[in-house]
Amino acid sequence: MLVLGIESSCDETAAAVVSNGKICSNIIASQIAVHSPYGGVVPEIASRKHIEAINTVLKQALNEAHFTLEEIEGIAVTRGPGLIGSLLIGLSTAKAIAYSLNIPLVGVNHLEGHIAAAFLAEKSPEIPFIALVVSGGHTSIYLARSYHDFQLLGQTRDDAAGEAFDKAAKLLNLGYPGGVVIDKIAKDGNPRKIAFPRAMKDSSDFSFSGLKTSLLTMLKKRGRNFSAEELPDIAASYQEAIVDALIEKTIRAAEDNSISRVVVCGGVAANSRLREKFAKETTAKNIELFIPPVILCTDNAAMIAAIGEIMLKNGRRDSLDLNAVSRWPLA
Repeated sequence: MLVLGIESSCDETAAAVVSNGKICSNIIASQIAVHSPYGGVVPEIASRKHIEAINTVLKQALNEAHFTLEEIEGIAVTRGPGLIGSLLIGLSTAKAIAYSLNIPLVGVNHLEGHIAAAFLAEKSPEIPFIALVVSGGHTSIYLARSYHDFQLLGQTRDDAAGEAFDKAAKLLNLGYPGGVVIDKIAKDGNPRKIAFPRAMKDSSDFSFSGLKTSLLTMLKKRGRNFSAEELPDIAASYQEAIVDALIEKTIRAAEDNSISRVVVCGGVAANSRLREKFAKETTAKNIELFIPPVILCTDNAAMIAAIGEIMLKNGRRDSLDLNAVSRWPLA
């Protein structure tokens, strides 16, 4: 089945064409440069930029896939969760195309899309598996029993991991997006130099607000002064605290549920230290690890089209009065 996917939940405008679980095209227009001066995503600006980019992105996706719009057999679009203004741009576009071509439409949960990215990789997991969805807005662990059956095993009580990276980068005056910058700087640092806290060690849930406060307290004690030589150690130690929590709780969830497969997805799954250490720890525990390529970790439309194709083949259809939802729990 030839499916067009549209993603606009935050600050990436994306369109992709997927056919029988294979990516034909995957186009992403980023807004990083626009939001960087503000240190984070400005919702009103994001939605306006989606309006400017959506038609161009759609044309590029179709051209790269070598298909015309009239050949598309179904539309999959992110319905939520996300920024409501941004979601509405993608959803309105998808509904217009579905109506004009008289083809089926399906609304996709953004988190389910991230998990589905694992099925687009060269090596894909068998079900059941444990899924860690970790991004700027989400940090949750799920037991995936099927493509659409998820049990929530743990989630953040406050900040998401990606948010914790962004806040640290802001405190250190490193710019936005924080995770990318910290990952780069941390490569030259000692991850054990500073003993940042690992919260809620005995719980399946996460908490990163105390980690951010610990960094702020340390900087205040120093009068916000630190040398260029110290920065890599600070970044590496802070990053290690986040990585340790993500890995420890995910592997524990796999062991507690007797599952030997782990999927790690979402924007933070692009972090090089997380990928490296997850590979080491899962190998030691004899657990299969599945992390999508970096391009499929960040927000993209191929993951939306992939799960959308599965839904459409299973007979799922949504009406044209489908609305966006800013909060939409996966389980």
